[in-house]
Amino acid sequence: MHESTMEQLWRTSHLAGGNFAYVEQLYETYLTDPNGIPQAWREYFDKLPKEEGLPSQDVPHSVIKEQFLKLSRRRAAAVEASPTSLVSTEHERKQVKVLQLINTYRFRGHQKAKLDPLNLMVREHVADMELEYHGLTKADLDTVFQTGSLCFGVETMTFGEIIRGLEFTYCDTVGAEYMHIVNTEEKRWVQQRLESVRSHPVYEKERRYHLLERLSAAEGLEKYLSSRYPGTKRFGLEGGESLIPLLDELIQRAGSYGAKEIVIGMAHRGRLNVLVNTLGKNPKALFDEFEGKRLLDEGSGDVKYHQGFSSNVLTPGGEVHLALAFNPSHLEIVSPVVEGSVRARQDRRDDTAGDAVVPVIMHGDAAFAGQGVVMETFQMSQTRGYGVGGTVHIIINNQVGFTTHRREDARSTEYCTDVAKMVQAPIFHVNGDDPEAVLFVTQVAMDYRNTFKKDVVIDLLCYRRRGHNEADEPSATQPLMYQCIKSLPTTRQIYAQRLINEGVITEEESARLENEYRDLLDKGDHVVKSLVKEPNKELFVDWSPYLGHQWTAKCKTGISLKTLQKLGRKMDVLPDGFVPQRQVSKILEDRKKMTQSAMPVNWGYAEVMAYATLLHEGHSIRLTGQDVGRGTFSHRHAVLHNQKDGGLHIPLQHLAEGQPVFDIYDSYLSEEAVLAFEYGYATTNPKTLVIWEAQFGDFANGAQVVIDQFITSGEHKWGRLCGLTMLLPHGYEGQGPEHSSARLERYLQLCAEHNIQVCVPTTPAQVFHMLRRQVKRPLRKPLVAMSPKSLLRHKDAVSTVEELAEGHFYTVLGEIDDHIDPKQVRRVIMCSGKVYYDLLDKRRNENIQDVAIIRIEQLYPFPEDDLEEVLSAYKKLTNIVWCQEEPMNQGAWYCSQHHMRNVLAKTHPKLYLEYAGRPGSAAPAAGYGHVHAEEQAKLVNDAFTI
Repeated sequence: MHESTMEQLWRTSHLAGGNFAYVEQLYETYLTDPNGIPQAWREYFDKLPKEEGLPSQDVPHSVIKEQFLKLSRRRAAAVEASPTSLVSTEHERKQVKVLQLINTYRFRGHQKAKLDPLNLMVREHVADMELEYHGLTKADLDTVFQTGSLCFGVETMTFGEIIRGLEFTYCDTVGAEYMHIVNTEEKRWVQQRLESVRSHPVYEKERRYHLLERLSAAEGLEKYLSSRYPGTKRFGLEGGESLIPLLDELIQRAGSYGAKEIVIGMAHRGRLNVLVNTLGKNPKALFDEFEGKRLLDEGSGDVKYHQGFSSNVLTPGGEVHLALAFNPSHLEIVSPVVEGSVRARQDRRDDTAGDAVVPVIMHGDAAFAGQGVVMETFQMSQTRGYGVGGTVHIIINNQVGFTTHRREDARSTEYCTDVAKMVQAPIFHVNGDDPEAVLFVTQVAMDYRNTFKKDVVIDLLCYRRRGHNEADEPSATQPLMYQCIKSLPTTRQIYAQRLINEGVITEEESARLENEYRDLLDKGDHVVKSLVKEPNKELFVDWSPYLGHQWTAKCKTGISLKTLQKLGRKMDVLPDGFVPQRQVSKILEDRKKMTQSAMPVNWGYAEVMAYATLLHEGHSIRLTGQDVGRGTFSHRHAVLHNQKDGGLHIPLQHLAEGQPVFDIYDSYLSEEAVLAFEYGYATTNPKTLVIWEAQFGDFANGAQVVIDQFITSGEHKWGRLCGLTMLLPHGYEGQGPEHSSARLERYLQLCAEHNIQVCVPTTPAQVFHMLRRQVKRPLRKPLVAMSPKSLLRHKDAVSTVEELAEGHFYTVLGEIDDHIDPKQVRRVIMCSGKVYYDLLDKRRNENIQDVAIIRIEQLYPFPEDDLEEVLSAYKKLTNIVWCQEEPMNQGAWYCSQHHMRNVLAKTHPKLYLEYAGRPGSAAPAAGYGHVHAEEQAKLVNDAFTI
């Protein structure tokens, strides 16, 4: 069992005898001079609450608690703003001005800070940080003033001492933005952490030596790869080497707080360095990738700087599992994927506070400012359905972006981080060439996240020693910057020389660190000392039950009628005094009749009963989208609203004691980030049915990056399984170009190698079995379902309770609605989706007996064998037609006709497959009602006559 930092200190000190006076003295010193006590004690005191609610320890902390109370009363008494009408002397007037100047440093000191290692950053003059602006002069520097709320540990200082302290705190190599935070407790917390040590704590020799060792590793790997694979793309970390000690501290500190898992997301820059020096990837494996060796037995694989990785490392709090997310070239899109993966891990651990699983996301400066999904990810951070207890964001700010340098071309804001202010996240800008400042802001950021469970941003100001990639010549577009960079010593060289000058290490020790690291690389050995060689497997998700299955794998999706009806009756029970809305009450009454077989089953009933039966059988469910509680088309009503007091009741959460979790959240108005989140969730939790529903199927367009680069290709590129279900309302009802088509053709175009499933269910029983199949079958493939709109209440789109209980999902539906004699059939119309009911109406209205209508309910993987079996029953065909509502260049026609022709070649080789549908069109649908009606009537008639 691992000891806390406090327990270790207590056990190894002479305090075991009960010398509490020593603790009191230590803490008193900490209050006035944090740098005057041992680093381990300072870090312990930093983590303690500053007022009430001190943590329980093995020894009393009454003395420390009393000191915090004293500090609280002292601060409360030092009120900064006093009415100017009460100022009676010149000194009192200046005292007010001094307090105003202190506040100015807190607000704007970052604009004067020495953040740029290149010293090229153009900073605007900050007029209100001048003494004269506040009516003060250099003649006041020796005057003693009260420090007010300034956390310098004393109540009075000379004005000169105040200025020097403020400059060192806010205008040196750390620039903090936190005064935009509304919450006073958070704001005062940051002030105390920065001002108590002037943003520059004094670190002990061991910590400084470790910093240099981590910098040596970061620089050493880049040098090694440069010499061994010159000119090969690697998107190196040169210029931003401080990232490696930053991550090291973040992981160790998170572990000391009790974190068990850390999920990391990042783009290209520095990724290989992080893989080797942080996650402990074997350098030999990386070298194999540079030499082009195949990693996956199957699939396309991906370039080395897109690869994910996982490992376990030891921290003061025990073993921590690290997971680096796979990501494509689309920069920031990995951010919400990481958040979804974190939420799934937290749910699995019942970690509602976000203590056990921590997200860390690294960004490029240009991408952070330029990609809209960054804003969407911040917006989800404090919502019920997507919150993860705060994310640590790290900007690897090389100040160039791709090839742009002029700020007016890269963004409209002063900093790339300004978007983070929308959620009042504190932002710590830090000069990457000051590793100790980087270490300090990392500690503060992790402590803030742990204390307030909110997002925090570290802006690591660095540079890019090479071009965008190692084959790029950066001086072509950035001549002045790269003249400066060529003559600039590396971060490691600067810090090593600093430690040598201060007598912390010798030149020989510095050289030894470099040589030892290179020797490890030469041997192909692991270079992360904290790496766990035999990790705790309980920290992993076991995917082995879902490997190696074909899409045709059989599973039982039916359930006993008795169980089904029992669950239906439980769904009918409402809390005492609960008053549903009038139309909803009618829906609930109808569902009671459906359970009793007194009324045909509609779509909404079948869907919620699919969820109820899965919960009954032990499967958790997560359902999100912009209006999923009710359903965009008011069919689901899984969340009921009390008309008396606005209270909620979710029947699916009250089926049984200890039942699996049913989470349903109306998402905020995002497609891209939300769908990416759900993908990340589904790739981490194979046992849960994870569903995202688009408000309209067309709206999934806004998440095309997620669909292209994760959902349809993630398994092929990275070997990542995913059972995500997408419900996309689709159907031509005359609602115009943006509310008709879920762009079925795009999904079919992306289909290959059995990567996804594309289904178009047309009956309630079909959706019931389709949803159950997605979890009950051992296969884990994304499911894209074209869900209906008008069919939700269509008089013919109904099923029986018995069909739910006894049936299964049919990939092809033959003639089941009318008694059509196969011997008389001369024409077969194949179709998919809602158009079936339009065709059915025409056949019934005109009493046509020689036409059979076949529905293809699964368009991919295409069920050629099942279609062959159905078509074989019709021996006297003279015509066969594919009918669709969509324009010819859209829908299933172009992507699926070769499958249908393959079947025809076996069953009716002399027949030619005809097309009945709208002609090709640039828009998905007509925008005028009468045009839509004419087109629909024509395509239906064509199907019977062409």
